Amino acid sequence: MDFLILLIATLACGAADALGFVHSARVWQGGSFQGREALLSAVCFQFGVSMYWVALRTLSAWGVVSTEAQTLVWFAATIIGVAILSGQFLRWQALDQSVAIAVLVGIAWLLARTGGSA
Repeated sequence: MDFLILLIATLACGAADALGFVHSARVWQGGSFQGREALLSAVCFQFGVSMYWVALRTLSAWGVVSTEAQTLVWFAATIIGVAILSGQFLRWQALDQSVAIAVLVGIAWLLARTGGSA
């Protein structure tokens, strides 16, 4: 059950933060402040951090207390979310997609090697 909570919270956190970044990119479109986009960005980020706290509860219970390891989990979920939700990932060149996947593999490598302990 803990794994399911972690998975759901991490995916929700990553998706919410990714949406926050997508909306943030639109805040100054057209040369003027877009209040609706700013509000949507803030709401998404707030929900994302709430889900991050839920994920941290499970990670901490499993002994993953290193800030670096906890952040790597968030970063991976968020970057995947941005790539998917922006709709751009499938338009990237194959080499760029491969590099993105290699970066995620590198994140997994660091997480495994550091062991997530303080």
